[in-house]
Amino acid sequence: MLGETALSTESYMDKVISSEEIRKLKASANRVRIKIIKMLTEAGSGHPGGSLSVTDILVALYFHIMKYDPSDPCWKGRDRLVLSKGHSVPALYAVLSEVGYIKDEDLLTVRKWGSKLQGHPDRLLTRGIEMSTGSLGQGMSIATGMAIGAKIDKSESRVYVVCSDGEHQSGMTWEAVMSAAKHKLDNLTAFIDNNGMQIDGPTDQIMPVMPLREKYLAFNWNVIEADGHDFKSLVWAATQALNYKGKPTVVICETIKGKGVSFMENKVNWHGKAPKPEEAALALKELEEMEKK
Repeated sequence: MLGETALSTESYMDKVISSEEIRKLKASANRVRIKIIKMLTEAGSGHPGGSLSVTDILVALYFHIMKYDPSDPCWKGRDRLVLSKGHSVPALYAVLSEVGYIKDEDLLTVRKWGSKLQGHPDRLLTRGIEMSTGSLGQGMSIATGMAIGAKIDKSESRVYVVCSDGEHQSGMTWEAVMSAAKHKLDNLTAFIDNNGMQIDGPTDQIMPVMPLREKYLAFNWNVIEADGHDFKSLVWAATQALNYKGKPTVVICETIKGKGVSFMENKVNWHGKAPKPEEAALALKELEEMEKK
């Protein structure tokens, strides 16, 4: 892992999170992936690839980093999360069900007419959703505005935004990146789900966004690189961001599209199609076997 923050030693990283905490996070992530497969199979549509790739990032944030209170969703002291890549909301719904915002039985209504759980986040419908998203590129702007508001209010709340690599093809994203640096928003942390694929193919073929590290450094951000499926790496990165002053932080997470289901991993065709019942059965078998380990 490289970045503007000092490089960590393994012994230091071991102090950030215990092996038992990592075990619990892995178990939670596996349950989330099972829920993603079940809800998208029931819906018959949706986005499994990016939901599975972003799962570990969301689990690390909600189970180890963020401050919030499911019994009081509007608690002023809470941290805010903006899921800029709104099409991956099945992962967020599953996480919110794990922490108490959503009932498990509601998950199987996802993307159905009249459901509170639509195909993209809707803050007016769903408890725990901070902002309606889906038009890629908006999330960084929204999160930057939230972070400016928190600074004005002298609030200790932090803002987290989870972005895709592909949406860095949008000019709006870079305008927000520039603004966040100008306002020295050290209460803002962005996590990039850098899985290298978008709906039409590999990002480096559709419209290359790399090198993201050098670009963010040029925009005067604190930059950390992390393994997006390693909880020690993710928690270490988030902890570094918490302690960094004077600049916003971006954590560039190397991830795998479809992570956790072997026949979906690194397959661009799983960006936006739901598994058929027989495919879901295979996926669930893999995940349930992993849960036993």
